[in-house]
Amino acid sequence: MDDFKKQIDTLFLFAAQKGASDIHLSPGYYPVVRIDSRLVSLDDQPILERDLVQNLAYAAMGEVRTKRFIEEKECDFTYEVNQSFRFRTNVYETRGNVALAARFIPQEIKSIQDLGLPASLGVFSKLSQGFVLVVGPNGHGKSTTMAAIINMINQERAEKILTIEDPIEYIFTSERSIINQREIGIDTLSFANALRSAVRENVNVLMIGEMRDYETMSAAVSAAETGHLVFASLHTNNAAQSIERIIDSFPPHQQQQIITQLADTLSGVVSQRLIPRIRGGLAPAVEVMIANTAVRNLIRENRIQQLNLAIETGYDAGMISLNRSLSDLVRRQEITMEQAEFYSLNPNELHSLITS
Repeated sequence: MDDFKKQIDTLFLFAAQKGASDIHLSPGYYPVVRIDSRLVSLDDQPILERDLVQNLAYAAMGEVRTKRFIEEKECDFTYEVNQSFRFRTNVYETRGNVALAARFIPQEIKSIQDLGLPASLGVFSKLSQGFVLVVGPNGHGKSTTMAAIINMINQERAEKILTIEDPIEYIFTSERSIINQREIGIDTLSFANALRSAVRENVNVLMIGEMRDYETMSAAVSAAETGHLVFASLHTNNAAQSIERIIDSFPPHQQQQIITQLADTLSGVVSQRLIPRIRGGLAPAVEVMIANTAVRNLIRENRIQQLNLAIETGYDAGMISLNRSLSDLVRRQEITMEQAEFYSLNPNELHSLITS
């Protein structure tokens, strides 16, 4: 097993040193890495055989996680190489074979400015309470953005901060704040359990790695309602869809109540995409909705689809539409028009913005 551990460590180190965001090990394929959102086969390596992938995955998981994987058919965990390189890792089965996907987690928590994100995101670090959603497709930097905002609070204020993650990704170093990090399956049994417990832990700021179910969403909104500042991520495309997703997760007889709670507690929604730059690397395209009086009224009256117009007309309040962000990147020649169209949710509007 030591030989397999050395082998997977070598593969992971190679991926990190090449600037890959992800590595994929699947039987019958070459090892594959993702660089600047593009999949690249490592065809100088042998094609992976079924038994080799299984042994590599078992070596990465260790005995305890392997037993759990055999029972549950999937396992999420953080894997560390040389105490310097960390990977959020998922082992799963495909047609009866074991496969593995891992995402590189940088050690450094970058600032909003270093990430190229809008300065208006800094307003969320100044809040004393509220509910902030960071949304977007998988692999587009939600965790990195949340970590940047949390670390800004850590640097500027003395707060008790609690993160609830599955698994823990960025490791925070306490500066002015106290930061506790809890991992699902190790430190707590579920997001909902940890959220309910947080109320008794004298916490000021909560970060929820992902809201997956009604129970977690309900507990998160309740925490914001009781005076906490709550950050959470969702796999949704924009602000309007995120709010609809939360409302729809509740039983019909509770939906009016959650609409009212969201109108009162929601502070903002950040939606982002990471887009390949013309000259290499990734550029963030970001939609920012800040919950001003107009936004809160639209939510309270369940006119969710009108939020897109509120964002478009709320530029002076720090709001940015995704299309405006994409059009700015095209004008600055950071991304191609083709890429902008691919990521836009309304290509016709995008064309109007670029040609106006």
